[in-house]
Amino acid sequence: MHASRLSRRAVLAGTAAAAAAVSLPPAQGVAQAATAPAQSGYRWRNAVQGGTGFITGVLFHPSVQGLAYLRTDIGGAYRWDERSGRWIPLTDHIGWDDWNLLGVEAMAVDPAHPDRVYLSLGTYAQPWAGNGAVLRSEDRGATWRRTDLTVKLGANEDGRGCGERLLVDPRDSDTLWLGTRHDGLLKSTDRGATWNAASFPATPGATGQGITLLVAAGRSVYAGWGDSDGTAGKPNLYRTSDGTTWEAVPGQPTGSAAKVPVRAAYDRHTRELYVTYADAPGPNGQSDGSVHKLRTADGKWSEVTPVRPGGATSDGGTDSFGYGGVAVDARHPGTVVVSTNNRWALVDTLYRTTDGGRSWTSLKDEAVLDVSETPYLKWGGDKPKFGWWIQAVGLDPYDSRHVVHGTGATLYGTRDLKHWAPQIRGVEEASVRQLISPPSGEAHLLSGCGDIGVMYHERLTASPSRGMASNPVFGTATGLSLAPAKPSYVVRAGWGDNGNGAFSNDGGRTWAPFEAQPSVARSAPGPIATNADGSVLLWSFGTANPGYRSADNGAVWSEVASFPKGAVPVADPVDPTRFYAFDTTTGTLFAATDSGRTFTARATGLNSGDTEFQLVAAPGRSGDLWLSLKGNGLYRSTDGGGTFTKVAGCRSSYTLGFGKAAEGASYPAIYMVGATESVTAVYRSDDEAKSWTRINDDRHQWGWIGAAITGDPRVHGRVYIATNGRGVQYGEPAR
Repeated sequence: MHASRLSRRAVLAGTAAAAAAVSLPPAQGVAQAATAPAQSGYRWRNAVQGGTGFITGVLFHPSVQGLAYLRTDIGGAYRWDERSGRWIPLTDHIGWDDWNLLGVEAMAVDPAHPDRVYLSLGTYAQPWAGNGAVLRSEDRGATWRRTDLTVKLGANEDGRGCGERLLVDPRDSDTLWLGTRHDGLLKSTDRGATWNAASFPATPGATGQGITLLVAAGRSVYAGWGDSDGTAGKPNLYRTSDGTTWEAVPGQPTGSAAKVPVRAAYDRHTRELYVTYADAPGPNGQSDGSVHKLRTADGKWSEVTPVRPGGATSDGGTDSFGYGGVAVDARHPGTVVVSTNNRWALVDTLYRTTDGGRSWTSLKDEAVLDVSETPYLKWGGDKPKFGWWIQAVGLDPYDSRHVVHGTGATLYGTRDLKHWAPQIRGVEEASVRQLISPPSGEAHLLSGCGDIGVMYHERLTASPSRGMASNPVFGTATGLSLAPAKPSYVVRAGWGDNGNGAFSNDGGRTWAPFEAQPSVARSAPGPIATNADGSVLLWSFGTANPGYRSADNGAVWSEVASFPKGAVPVADPVDPTRFYAFDTTTGTLFAATDSGRTFTARATGLNSGDTEFQLVAAPGRSGDLWLSLKGNGLYRSTDGGGTFTKVAGCRSSYTLGFGKAAEGASYPAIYMVGATESVTAVYRSDDEAKSWTRINDDRHQWGWIGAAITGDPRVHGRVYIATNGRGVQYGEPAR
């Protein structure tokens, strides 16, 4: 479902109301800020995984050597710091209520004012999502001012690799253009403080693409239009020469291979505009595409497509793909790099030309890839891929052999056009679902994530040397559980082509698949739990299926009809015969005292019907349960779920975890994402939830962080937080 489009009157009224921009706190504006103590007295860092998400845009500043910006679909924006060789996160200040703004639709720089940078934010354009916003900075993203829009943007929707959709006008640095998906073209004449609807000749359609790109070519501005069907008489490329009147560009290419203009780049030496096209916006669903250039001096078009899709592959298939990124060499006329996209049969590549597109060379063919810094890019195999979902391509204006391209998981870079390695330090974009901090062993952290499965973090400061957990490899992890009395035993579940469950006897270093699995596991793998000593497993498979139990390490599974469908199984950390499950449909706590064979109802009437909750068991104690019920607060049971009492002082609770007790304390430290008053934040209690201390601050919020939190059972004060787009954040008291 696409968001309903607003009328032009509504756009005008809304942006006028938002004219008073909101000042935001400083972002992590210098290289050292990632390790400097926060205002809360905590030092916050990423547990290094290394990228792991879709890089949707990269932008070298045309006027400053060593300055570049990067955007992601759900994990914010970054600035390259040449001195430290790292990307600096710029949007970690975005808080819980503004989670939808952590997706970056587009970015823009001002060639005439190197310290200015602009971001358009908004992850989803659906009716349930909030409106977009524009951030503007005068100090390269160290601080921001914000203007809220009355339109929705879609940084994590189809077409998110197109662009850029935001542009500083080449004639006037005070004027900015913003292309939207459903509401046409917006214009600002006060450097992004206020926005008004601009006259534009195309009418938004139902595709949710609208304006796909904005690019300056000399003193003119060109706009790509994604709602055309690519046929004659329905143009998809427009331009303005005076900043007021837009016209369709004459002679533009048509047909399915030129249906959607994806990206464009201007060669100022030859006065030629290069445009990549595809039959769909991508990153998925493309099967045809082309590359064309427009000689802006006389309006002549030429097709310069390196390889046309549609050829045969060695296995009898079809070589289908579109074209994505494009970048021109600022120093050498006619030198251009373009990328293929969605080319799964032969693997995507970059093509480079030095003669204006008359001949091209595939950079993949001679590429030497070194992924030793981020081994997960081998995807459980021996060789990494050169790329996929390549729609972000950058060419350093001060170094013609420095080329970068984004993929669905990293940013590759080269300095010699042959040797490539991830240029990703500082970027962490994983959507994290599960966290375990073992009480003993080599690793202090195991993480379960979307797309990259489970990782074993033997160090927090380097990408896991073993990469993704393999045997089998999962895409997205759905469950992760450790046996408290036997912490070397860990189980995991997830989406995979070669099995959906596995166990480890060495704390998660190595894995073996379950000997068997229920038939529903392949289509609906859900959360899994092991009991205290690792002798029994419970596996949940969604609201349409019963739970299943195994008492022989996954060799045989039996249906547990009394297990509430879709519930998350929780094991008692002390008594191996006890399991718990919370039924969100009825608000009932179920418990089993026979090693998970039968579940019976205990406490009832606990926030019935709310599907978002978390039930956790306090370590080292039997029957000590804590239930987070979002805005209804936090509840505790000390009798195995027979009764629950609301915890005073918690207005809301979203996720809860435990860590090593404070010195002199008898109860584990409690960590919570929730609110004691009005602010949803990260809190710690060292006195059994009698009092709470906020341990993050306004510079470290990371959007939505409600999936998981856990303390370290070996280090008091250390906490790990699962984010939805900023990886695993971990904090420690500044000492």
